Amino acid sequence: MPVKAQQEVHTSPYNTSWVDGVISAGGIAASYWGLTIMKDKKAVSAEELRLIDADMAAARARIPAFDRWAAGNYNLKAKNISDIPFYGSFGLPFLLLAHEHTRQNAPQIGLLYLETMSITGALFAQVNGRVNRIRPSVYNQTAGDDVRLDDKGKNSFYGGHVTATAAATFFAAKVFNDYFPNSWAKPYIWAGAAIVPASVGFLRLKAGKHFLSDNLIGYAIGAGAGILVPHLHKRNSNISLIQRNDFFGNTTFGLQCRF
Repeated sequence: MPVKAQQEVHTSPYNTSWVDGVISAGGIAASYWGLTIMKDKKAVSAEELRLIDADMAAARARIPAFDRWAAGNYNLKAKNISDIPFYGSFGLPFLLLAHEHTRQNAPQIGLLYLETMSITGALFAQVNGRVNRIRPSVYNQTAGDDVRLDDKGKNSFYGGHVTATAAATFFAAKVFNDYFPNSWAKPYIWAGAAIVPASVGFLRLKAGKHFLSDNLIGYAIGAGAGILVPHLHKRNSNISLIQRNDFFGNTTFGLQCRF
């Protein structure tokens, strides 16, 4: 009697639970809270601008030497172009769903993506809302007052565009890597994941929106979130996120490391 071949079943490489929904909701709430703090930040005042212009050399000297060279950068075209890969990167993880292997686990991948971006957004908004670092463009005396006195003129630290872009691209690369570990395309996927946020960082630097350190820190945080969130949920990972109940029945969470 002929034996009918069974359809291959692809198992997700990840474990998720209701905890991930809670973390995502918490990240969204923290992001909103941080955005309200950012909204209430005071812009660069006319008096601050007058003091900067009165002694530009002294104003630049207060900037760490590593970043000082970027003070005065301003390029509107670079700013506008930077928005293209920034917004475009958000859709990259959805390209994973073009393959049936990943498409059947779309809700789980979507949850991990939401968790990644909510954590990334929460960290950025909370830090940026509390740190007042003047943007490089404020030091450009040829830029108009609409640029130098913009209400977001103290939002330089750290780079939000590069952070979010890196989180999205590295998340997509990590999930692709975990679903298709033997794919010939892996080096190109990882290269693309690294290049896209780097290009955004370059454009934001040229535009005068951020100093180099702002972008490097944002790149590291975004890439870290994009890789770590899926990795901590990976089955049989040496490092994983675990849920436990203590002696009193309270639920606790932590990282489990196996050596």
